[in-house]
Amino acid sequence: MIYPRAVLFSVRNKLILASASPRRVALLKQIAIEPDEIIPADIDETPEKTELPRDYALRIALEKARAVATDHPESFVLAADTVVACGRRILPKTEKTGEAKRCLELLSGRRHRVYGGIALIVPGGKEVSRVSQTIVNFKRLTAPELAVYLESEEWKGVAGGYAIQGRAAAFIKSLNGSYSNVVGLCLYDTMKIVEGAGYTHGHTD
Repeated sequence: MIYPRAVLFSVRNKLILASASPRRVALLKQIAIEPDEIIPADIDETPEKTELPRDYALRIALEKARAVATDHPESFVLAADTVVACGRRILPKTEKTGEAKRCLELLSGRRHRVYGGIALIVPGGKEVSRVSQTIVNFKRLTAPELAVYLESEEWKGVAGGYAIQGRAAAFIKSLNGSYSNVVGLCLYDTMKIVEGAGYTHGHTD
């Protein structure tokens, strides 16, 4: 029996997630996708001068995927990057209290955008990518609210200084777009890319 190319891919080729983010692993499990391997990509994530947030999110996702695919040409390699942007400004993944405080003060009482770059490299080297966008409207934070959130340390290592799936959910007045994109990976776009490229989740080797 002759199988379609998509089915042949699903049987013979592994899916590698080029990310160390436990949030992305958990999100993928929601849609029954479990990577065969998790291999974090080691790349320079410094934004280029005048680089727009949307362009940066896509570039970094592609560079992560390429870095891992080089050593795994027979696998599907999925990568993503989440960027919180205030206007044209790319907010950092906060590691220090002062950095998180500055981000939250900037976001307080205003709308901002979250861009999610998604990149998939299929066996053979073809690249598929897209950028998801979510508009998030923050309430105006009081000094006590800000202090309590900073003490929680939920802001550590996350873009823009807040994790929407935690205590910061109480700061969100409205959201236009994908919620999972703000968490770390737009599941709708990811499923479309992965299935469109010929990978069938829930496969066996």
